[in-house]
This record gives sequence, C-alpha cells and structure tokens, in this order.
Amino acid sequence: MLAEGKHTRFLDGKWQVFETPIHADVALIKALKADGKGNLVYRKTARNFGPIMAAAAKHTIVQVSEIVPTGALDPENVVTPGIYVNSIVKVA
Repeated sequence: MLAEGKHTRFLDGKWQVFETPIHADVALIKALKADGKGNLVYRKTARNFGPIMAAAAKHTIVQVSEIVPTGALDPENVVTPGIYVNSIVKVA
C-alpha cells in the first residue's frame, strides 16, 4: 500500500521504495559574511544546514552581518558559493 504507484527496487535483501526529493521554493538562511558575488562564510552551527538549503531552494535569501568586497573572503573559508545565492540582506 505504501509503495503503490512508486518506484521500488529490491536492494540488500529488502524491498525499497524510492521517493522524489523535496525542493524548496525559497530558503531563508543566515551567514556571517557575504561578498559581492554571494559567496558565504558562516559562524558556528549556521553552517550545518545553510549550505544544503541554499543548494536545494529555487531562490535563496541570505541574512548577513557584513558584506565585504568581492575577493575579500578567504576561499578556504567560503562554504556556500555565490551561485546558490539570489538575494543578500545586511542586518545590524
């Protein structure tokens, strides 16, 4: 009954039901800094789900404390590339 109309496959000795992924229309995330291209640096646990949500959503809005010039962020610290960011909002 659960698998009715869904793709199933026999894997590792069990029948598995394959579900389609959930895609968000909008993601609201918080980061520490962004540059002019939308590359993001996070602080503490904000990096747990922020990058995943930014990649999964059709439109990503980011709240940051600071917007720095493009190229000012250390590439080793950039967690989310700007390709996933659509809007940046600077807050105090």
